Amino acid sequence: MSKNITDEMVKRDSMEVDVVIVGGGPSGLTAAIRLMQLAGKNDGEFMVVVLEKASEIGAHILSGAVVDPIALNELVPDWKDKGAPLNVPVTDNQHWVLSETGKAKIPHFMMPPLLSNDGCYTTSLGNLTRWLGEQAEALGGQVYPGFTAAEVLFNEDGSVRGIATGDMGRLRDGSQGPNFEPGIELHAKYTFFAEGCRGHLSKKLMETFDLRDGVEPQTYGIGIKELWDVPEKNHKEGTVIHSQGWPLKDVAGGGFIYHQENNQIAIGFVTTLDYANPYLSPYDEMQRFKTHPAIKPMLEGGRRVAYGARAINEGGLQAVPKLAFPGGCLIGCSAGFVNVPRIKGTHNAMKTAMLAAEAAFKAIQGGRANDELTDYEPAFRNSWAYKDLFKVRNARPALSKFGVKLGTLYSGFDIWLNNLGLGVLIPWTFGHHADHEQLKPADEMPKIDYPKPDGVLTFDKLTNVSFSATNHDEDQPIHLQLRDESVPVSTNLALYDAPESRFCPAGVYEYVDDEDFSDGSKRLQINAQNCVHCKTCDIKDPTQNINWVVPEGGGGPNYPNM
Repeated sequence: MSKNITDEMVKRDSMEVDVVIVGGGPSGLTAAIRLMQLAGKNDGEFMVVVLEKASEIGAHILSGAVVDPIALNELVPDWKDKGAPLNVPVTDNQHWVLSETGKAKIPHFMMPPLLSNDGCYTTSLGNLTRWLGEQAEALGGQVYPGFTAAEVLFNEDGSVRGIATGDMGRLRDGSQGPNFEPGIELHAKYTFFAEGCRGHLSKKLMETFDLRDGVEPQTYGIGIKELWDVPEKNHKEGTVIHSQGWPLKDVAGGGFIYHQENNQIAIGFVTTLDYANPYLSPYDEMQRFKTHPAIKPMLEGGRRVAYGARAINEGGLQAVPKLAFPGGCLIGCSAGFVNVPRIKGTHNAMKTAMLAAEAAFKAIQGGRANDELTDYEPAFRNSWAYKDLFKVRNARPALSKFGVKLGTLYSGFDIWLNNLGLGVLIPWTFGHHADHEQLKPADEMPKIDYPKPDGVLTFDKLTNVSFSATNHDEDQPIHLQLRDESVPVSTNLALYDAPESRFCPAGVYEYVDDEDFSDGSKRLQINAQNCVHCKTCDIKDPTQNINWVVPEGGGGPNYPNM
């Protein structure tokens, strides 16, 4: 909101709509599609607006991805005829346990059927999202990329009234530049927040309405991904490989390798963000992962064509907040519906969006507005999405509770019992802890020596960031805000030896010599133009001093088909 950075009074135009949806990802677009399906041909009488901060739909979407089409089957049953980009069914599903030089392949029959990828597709989630955007517009939904939702608007009774889009053309100090354009207000009967993992408005709404009361803290991972074009001889279309073990030690996480269409391999690595050692670098763990003797040959002769990173909700069912509040609701990864053992969340994100859309349409047809969608949460609890999460609720927290090795054994036992219909034998639900509280002082932890990148298989951060096509106007206000500018040096540098320079996968944070002093003092420099919007800094900063807010519309990465 402009008044947070300047005292200038700005008059904003306003627009009345039925539903405004913040975020043009899978959940936001699914909600728009379902609302317009319910409205039918109404000559514009029912208005749904989707706002997306990226320059185009799909440009900020990053996932592995292996997609379970169960929700898509419900939303658009004839998706194949309509050209949905799900062209590569999974034909070979493998799970590896890696040591530094070898691998053990877990036989498929030992894996719980729940973790099978039968009937799933490996694809670009960004391209699927673009297709969903086309379907929403074809039904009459209004989809606007390049527009940020910067502020939540409230009615006098405290209910959500809608949102205000961000101003355009402000200068670094917050003043109005020569091309300044004020944001506009969108007033809605209901507002859906579909911002994805760690949404900046969703985070505020959870505090405003106490949505996290009585639930476990959300816990996260960071997924770092590269897309490679490889020689045909290295490619086995439809092969999906997941790994655990090396290069991580005593930290949960693992790799993925998806052989997709057009001789492309999506390769990535996920590191859980509850790690203790401030010297750990998720980015460098990903680079090491590619050097494993079982993985390196797949990439030989190929070239990396895209790079990106994104935080992932890993808290599961017990970390899902209250979903509805007066005037709005959370859908998709804004609430956190990822099934961690399955390494999938798109199906649940889409299903919750459909349920919210149905609840909102019913309320509007009944003459209601800006009250609480009381039908939404019960519908979720009676859905297959809830069952999907309930069966695996203990898998991720077991890794933290028992350690990676014993936790993996327990998780398999727990999931097998649920798969056999014996979940009644597991009446307990494990809890979580906040990731930022787990970091230990640097002098208590060993340093980690990462090999230098070779520029062929492994790369430095800034080179890779150039393959994300990230761009921000350098004159705009910095969207990575410090609540207290003294904390980075006095605490993060002094106690944790600058962890933000390692947990950020884009080289945003670096400590440099403070030019105001000649005694070797340091200051934190924030290279906000490099930010790929992964949200890791907002999550892992040990003092929670970094606050990620939305930048000017259209900024950030421009992923082609991630």
